[in-house]
Amino acid sequence: MIIAEFFRKNGEITGFKVSGHAGYDESGRDIVCASVSSAVMMAANLITEIFGFEAEISAVDDTVTLKTDVPEDSVLQGLYKGLILQTEQISLEFNGTITLKYSEV
Repeated sequence: MIIAEFFRKNGEITGFKVSGHAGYDESGRDIVCASVSSAVMMAANLITEIFGFEAEISAVDDTVTLKTDVPEDSVLQGLYKGLILQTEQISLEFNGTITLKYSEV
């Protein structure tokens, strides 16, 4: 199962951690893992490379973590919400492969 955890501080999203495997198909053929990986990479690249937000990023084994400290930025919040929406849609399409959770930091 993929665990997509989104961090919040004072109602604002400040980052995410995505880990695990969907188990929908064998490694290298799992379209759920590929879809989530692509969404995470797109979000991370938009946040850091396109919009230039400073972020703490870690990619180790099957876990990607990204954290920012930019209070109340509407563009950044939109990027995070886009990743949440995409992850939710994939989860609805492939039930039982992704768990979304939210943590206050």
